[in-house]
Amino acid sequence: MNNQINDVKKSLFFKIRRSRLISEGSLLIVLIVMIVFLSIMSDVFLTVKNIQNLLRQASINGIVAIGITFVIIAGGIDLSVGAIVGFSGMLCSIFMRDGMNMFLAIFIALIGSAILGAINGITIHKGKVPPFIATLGMMTVTRGVIMLMSGAAMVSGLPRSFTAFAVAISFGLPAIIWVWIIAIIFAVFITKYTTFGRNIYSIGSNIESSWLSGVNTGKVIVGVYTLCAIFSGVAGIILSSRISSGVPTAGQGYELDAIAAAVIGGASLSGAEGSVFGTVIGAIIMQMLRNGGNLLGVNPFILDIIIGSLIVLTVLFDQRNKLIKE
Repeated sequence: MNNQINDVKKSLFFKIRRSRLISEGSLLIVLIVMIVFLSIMSDVFLTVKNIQNLLRQASINGIVAIGITFVIIAGGIDLSVGAIVGFSGMLCSIFMRDGMNMFLAIFIALIGSAILGAINGITIHKGKVPPFIATLGMMTVTRGVIMLMSGAAMVSGLPRSFTAFAVAISFGLPAIIWVWIIAIIFAVFITKYTTFGRNIYSIGSNIESSWLSGVNTGKVIVGVYTLCAIFSGVAGIILSSRISSGVPTAGQGYELDAIAAAVIGGASLSGAEGSVFGTVIGAIIMQMLRNGGNLLGVNPFILDIIIGSLIVLTVLFDQRNKLIKE
């Protein structure tokens, strides 16, 4: 019986891997075509300053998107990530303004974010609340907490060592991008080289079969939402560094951009499909659309229509492929 289960797991793994490679290859082609097109249309696009700016902008959303990719692969959704971005940045800012050591403030903000994520996971697993409702409720609650903490006002007067990080350059790249690279390496390690990572794909494919095969589905679900919240917390701290303050409305709309990046990157809202690399490319494509649109003078509202349509078409294509396979 165990041999049969292992054979099924191996078969599922190779199918997912083949599908992932095809998806990532297609994304790379799209990315290359966009780079060539924008390079021809704008003399500014391929300048060092613009590329650095583009990657800075993509990195914060990219970090959130990596976290939400874990959730989507597990068959869930998390609408609270934008609020957790704001919560983490605000909590960290308030502590630093009041004189707390910068590293201690960052640590507490990340712990706070992790707790919110764990509550999401417990509510979904133990309470059997649908992920959409559980995380929508968390988003609303967290936004209220942010307003109470800050008095609905900006928090300024942050340490120079903290605000300088956002503009720092290290080894030729902005420091923010190095954080994104570290997050990517960490996420790839989890998905490819850990039992936890393999279990994420397993429960996204069929949670009941995973439970029957000995997977502790509760721990995986709570772990996935906790991990997602930590990534969002990191993004919130970086965002506060970049804008040199804690802003009560920070992170609004980030949940949609993160989901969009993951979906464009090949993550299936049905679960069990998606990759860190695909999400990274998806985040860059999204930011490249915005950056290129600004350089070419495209109306930002038209850009929103294009990005929204791209998301819908991507999901339609994914559902069509699933019907064909069935």
